[in-house]
Amino acid sequence: MLRSLAALLIFQCLGESVSYVFSLPVPGPVIGMLLLFAFALMRPAAVEAIEPTALELLRHLSLLFIPAGVGIMVSAHAVRGEALAVIASLVVSTTLGIAVTALVTRTLLRRQRRNTTAGEGAS
Repeated sequence: MLRSLAALLIFQCLGESVSYVFSLPVPGPVIGMLLLFAFALMRPAAVEAIEPTALELLRHLSLLFIPAGVGIMVSAHAVRGEALAVIASLVVSTTLGIAVTALVTRTLLRRQRRNTTAGEGAS
C-alpha cells in the first residue's frame, strides 16, 4: 500500500511540476492524473498494484474536502463581492456536468444494448 501511495503522489508531483514549468492553465493534479492514466495504459499490471490504495482513498474522499472547505470559509470575505459570478459558474458547471454525464450514460447504454442484441443474434 505504501508503494502504491508513493506512486500516486509521484504522479501528482510530476503533474504539478509540468504545470509549473510550462505555466499551464491546467491544475497539476489533473496533469498528474493524465500521466497516471497513460502509465496505466502502458503497464496494465500497475493498475492491479495501485487499485486497492486508490479505492481506499476514494472511500475516504469526503475527508479530503475538509481543507478545501476551510479555505473557502477563510476566504469568504474575498469572494463576497463576486457572489453572482460564483453562483453563475456553479450553476453552469453543474448543469454541464450533469448534461455530459447523461449523454455519456445514454451512449454507453445504447452501445451495451447493441452489443447484447448482436450477441444474442449470433447464438
